[in-house]
Parts: sequence; C-alpha cells; structure tokens
Amino acid sequence: MKALIGLEDGTVLTARSFSGSGEAMGELVFNTSMTGYQELLTDPSGAGQLVTMTYPLIGNSGVNPEDMESAGIHPRALLVREYQRWPSNYRATESLADFLQRSGVLGVEGVDTRLLTRKIRTAGTMKALISTEDMDPDSVVRRARAWSGLDERDLVKQVSCVTRYRWQDDVPLPADHFAEGAGYKVVVYDYGVKYAQLRLLARKGCRVLVVPADTPAEEVLALQPDGVFLSSGPGNPAAVHNVVGNVKKLLGQVPIFGICLGHLLLGLAYGCRTYKLKAGHRGSNHPVKNLLTGRVEITSQSHGFCIDTASVPASVEATHTNLNDNSLEGMRHRELPAFSVQYHPEFASGPHDAEYLFDRFIQLMEQAS
Repeated sequence: MKALIGLEDGTVLTARSFSGSGEAMGELVFNTSMTGYQELLTDPSGAGQLVTMTYPLIGNSGVNPEDMESAGIHPRALLVREYQRWPSNYRATESLADFLQRSGVLGVEGVDTRLLTRKIRTAGTMKALISTEDMDPDSVVRRARAWSGLDERDLVKQVSCVTRYRWQDDVPLPADHFAEGAGYKVVVYDYGVKYAQLRLLARKGCRVLVVPADTPAEEVLALQPDGVFLSSGPGNPAAVHNVVGNVKKLLGQVPIFGICLGHLLLGLAYGCRTYKLKAGHRGSNHPVKNLLTGRVEITSQSHGFCIDTASVPASVEATHTNLNDNSLEGMRHRELPAFSVQYHPEFASGPHDAEYLFDRFIQLMEQAS
C-alpha cells in the first residue's frame, strides 16, 4: 500500500505501508541500533515519535512477549528501508507487521532512510506526517507544518501508570505487602518506566513499588522507602507538571537514582537548565566517558533533551560526558545521596557496560540504613 511522507521542510517521500492503512503525525527522529526494534517500540521514551531505523533490514527476528518494555507501542510510526516479512527466530510469536497492525501503528518500508537521517542530522528533528490516505504532496507538507509539535506537551501523563503497583517475578502485581519481605524498599516514580529497569532492581534484591508520576513526596516518604528511583520517560522535562517540586522535597531525605528523564528532572530540582538537542541521541552504541574512572562505556540512549553543563551548580559534580558532542551524561550531588545518568544502564536493548550504576544505588541505600 502506497504511503506519502511529508516533512515540514517541504520534503516529500514515497513509501509502502506494511501494517495497513492510516496516518501518523509526529516528530521524525532516527535510531542507530542494529537490534532491539521491539524494545525501542515499547519504550515509553518514544511517545509521539516517527522512528527511522538506520539499520536497513528490520523484522527478521519477529516479536515475542518476553522482550516487551511496557504494555504497548509508543512511537506513532516505524520507518525502515526494507521490512522482512518472514521472521526466523525460535522465540518469535508473531511478525512485526502483525504487532504494529494490532496496535494501530504505521510501519512503512521502501524509505530512503539515509536521506532522512542526513536531513535530521543537518536540520534537526522535525515535524512530519505519514499517510496512506492523503496522496496530495502539498497537503501532507502543509499538515505537518501546521501540527503543534511535542515540545510543549506533558507526555509523561500519557505514559505513567494510574495506580501504584508492585513489581515481582517479572510481572506487575497489586501494591499490597510492599513493606513485607527481605531487600531494600525502592519506590519507582513512573515517568515512562521500562520493564528492564524494574527487572534489574528486582534482580539486585530490591522490593519494588511503582507509583504514578505525580505522587506527592509526602506519600512516598510515608512508605518509608530505602531509596527512590526516577525512571526514564518521554518529552521535554520542562513541560512535565507536578513533578520537580516532589523531587526537591525528596532530596536529602532518601537516596535517589535517576535515569534519562529522571536525570533531567533531578537536574531541574538542582536548579539546572535543560535544552533540546539538535538531532537527539537514540541508539545502542553511544560512547560515554566516566569522568571518575577515565573509562569509556558504550551506552544505550533515547533522549532529545539534555542538561546545560554551564547551569550545573557547584554542589553538583559532573560524572559522565558524551564523547560525540561533550554533552552532560551523568552527575552526582557532592553532599546528598543523589546521582543520575542521561543514558540507559538497564541495557534493553543495549550493552551491559553501565550495570554498575544499579550497584552504586544499592551501596547508597546500605550507607543510609
């Protein structure tokens, strides 16, 4: 089925839908991962995006329930050079096309992904419309330009849980009995949490309770947690409502570990400024230098915003930096038990280089107990 892709800069490309008819309006981005398309599709950090895969062949491993990173798909469309219709993997339970179609998400192939990637690298992320219904090139461009975009939207409220739940045995369970059992009690603020983050906390022996993003700090402290985890999530941190004030109240009261959006929100609580990256960092092969050890880590990343290094207060120390563009990738408070990273140390899907950060969180809770 023929599809048109209209970009706000006036570019129009033709493609073929492999997931049925429909339209998708969103922010056009690219991801450099060679594997893990199911993980990135189910990562809430991709909410509202049209994801272009730079790796040319997508779909060969199919889809399976074990590799889900949330309950569903969050990007509005997936753009690939070539879709593989016949997956060959013993774990696959359905094809990527069936997965997308079942979720009402567009998948298009036959796209010049190199062209799109170079455009985004040069001009930055941009608004775009993909349609199998509107075949007028001028119309798809005009509609893309008229769209309001994502920067001013609070995307966290779209992906956060509504009620608290316990994470145990790799499944969400009712929140009862959180206080019972062995291991440190960790409250996870769900800004768009990935299941891999919950799995790793549980694997480290923690009792994990996930709460909605706007849960008051007083309610969290009343649970007497040993630590608070600020999860990853989508969008502009400055557009997220009723969150930063709670993080401020938690500082100094309990050890805090933040990832991705959680890192940005912790930065805002410190008094830092954030800004939008030109093309964003999305992929599983981004080199990051640990400034404390001098070691280089290969990291998985999925973010479009970053903390302005010049705005970091003297009470906070930079711990990691991106070797591609020198953007801030990690920081820790010099006096309070709080630290965070911009990338994804839970490695789903990505390398294992940064798993030690979860051990550091455990150590902070040990020292505070």
